Amino acid sequence: MRILVLYAHPVETSFHAAMHARVVTALRAAGHEVDDCDLYAENFNPVLTREERLNYHNTAVNRTPVQSYVDRLERAEALVLCFPVWCFGLPAILKGWFDRVLMPGVSLDISDPAHVKPALTNLKKIAAVTTYGRPRGMALLMGDPPRKVIKRYLRALTGGAKVDYLAYYHMNVATPETLKRHLDFVAARMARF
Repeated sequence: MRILVLYAHPVETSFHAAMHARVVTALRAAGHEVDDCDLYAENFNPVLTREERLNYHNTAVNRTPVQSYVDRLERAEALVLCFPVWCFGLPAILKGWFDRVLMPGVSLDISDPAHVKPALTNLKKIAAVTTYGRPRGMALLMGDPPRKVIKRYLRALTGGAKVDYLAYYHMNVATPETLKRHLDFVAARMARF
């Protein structure tokens, strides 16, 4: 498959950097074609400008500022997101990518506004590889917004892609052993992706 990997972490020595590397390595070893998009390394600007917002529903021009990212997304058959959960949300750079790239004409067909349809039907699979600083119970208490964004919102934009959510909770008390087990778990899941 052609897989777009969206990576959103600024620190190259982080556990997330290690997970990202394992994700890419495992996917490539399984024979997939991987487009590895490191949003920080590519200096992606997450800010939706006034002009972009004014043109948001104009599908003839709205994609122009982010055309290269739209092209990469539309070429993909699967999407793997690798990101930490901060303040029970997506990192700003990834949220900005959603705001700027997942617009009408790209993620939604709004040609009939009364019957909006998903437009990312090229995506057959989605996976999120993520970490939380707090335990699962706290994430549940907060409503676990990132899980809902990935498992509900993104899935809806595809018309029903298979979604896998690989989360490591309570990073604040992680040990080298538990982190290694999780890296191995993620690599095994990506090898079967």
